Amino acid sequence: MVSTAPPNVTTDAWVKADWAEFLTVAAQFTDEKARFYYDNHAMRVETTLIGSGHSQANTILTLVVTLYCMAKNIRIVGFTNGSFRQAGVRECQPDLAFYVGDDFQIPPKTSQPIEINEFGAPHLVIEVAATTLNDDLGRKRLLYERLGVQEYWVVDVESGEVIAFAVSDGGSRQIQVSQVLPALPIAIVEQALTQSQIADDRMIHRWLWQTFQQ
Repeated sequence: MVSTAPPNVTTDAWVKADWAEFLTVAAQFTDEKARFYYDNHAMRVETTLIGSGHSQANTILTLVVTLYCMAKNIRIVGFTNGSFRQAGVRECQPDLAFYVGDDFQIPPKTSQPIEINEFGAPHLVIEVAATTLNDDLGRKRLLYERLGVQEYWVVDVESGEVIAFAVSDGGSRQIQVSQVLPALPIAIVEQALTQSQIADDRMIHRWLWQTFQQ
């Protein structure tokens, strides 16, 4: 595959940059699949290919979250590969992000990143790690702590493990039961990912709905 990165731009690694440099680099890319992160005076441009495991996990995770909220009558708005910006400070484009609960304003549909200072950070952010596991658990975890999300999941595509963190007071701790989606065991999320290897989405949908209705 021919690289779409501008000359002299390092991709798939954190490099020092100021906000203006970050915006300039992002504007120069022609590949719409490239994703951009900025935090703590550094930027990361991700250009690695996304395989079937990554995309299928995205689909199953969206199904789990939305079905759970439907079953429990929880208000929710979700974004796939959405852009979230705290201008001049940080930006991210997570695989999945959700505003959850009664106390949020639905961001308008525009071609611009969602402004964190206006709409707040998503309550739940999910990164699906096929080739970026160490970064998702490390540098991005710090980014989301500083951004102010309430819960952060990292999904290891290869193992099917979901590593979930509750975020508060600028730090995070691993949890086994979701707090943003009250009483949802992380083990159920992992089970859904495992079943997706042998069952179609219709069967997983039916199993999840029956499980969440109990």
